[in-house]
Amino acid sequence: MKIDLSFKVDKKVLEEISSSLAQANLNLEKQGHVGTHFDAMNKEFSIENIITTGRIFDISHIKTEEVKLQDLDLSNVEKGDFVMFYSGILKRLGYGPKEYFSTNIELSDELIDELINRGVNFIGIDMNGAQKPANHLRIDKYCAERGVFIIENLDNLDILVEKAANNPFTVYTFPVNMSGFSGLPCRVVAEV
Repeated sequence: MKIDLSFKVDKKVLEEISSSLAQANLNLEKQGHVGTHFDAMNKEFSIENIITTGRIFDISHIKTEEVKLQDLDLSNVEKGDFVMFYSGILKRLGYGPKEYFSTNIELSDELIDELINRGVNFIGIDMNGAQKPANHLRIDKYCAERGVFIIENLDNLDILVEKAANNPFTVYTFPVNMSGFSGLPCRVVAEV
């Protein structure tokens, strides 16, 4: 079974975001951060990472605003994995409202360091960022400098949690073939 994890950006959403960028006098590069995308932070994506093993963690029950290392059992996480976290935030708030872009739980620095130490390729989330807005850019750069990309705004993770049932699965990740941008739109598909 294949599950599309990419958030579908319709024309209306794209027009609203483009209008907001223009009003805020922000550059075209910010459009690379629309919908499902990874924060490349001007690093290159290797096509060797198109197919990875995925693992998903349901963190929707964690309400402390920070997911800590001790909250999860990472013993099965291996080098090259695509590790995803289902918070339920995209399902609950929808993509686009101000609240979505400012309200999220965080993955702690300690948890992110452990994922980096295990050699994962990707960290995927159904949120606007792995950490709150004040630390969003910092953690994106930190991960990218260590060869780990954060993929934001993943959709249908609730379905994946149900279908994968704590088992590994295959993930196909296809970013747009662009370089020099801080964010790259991508299509992500899981096969369970």
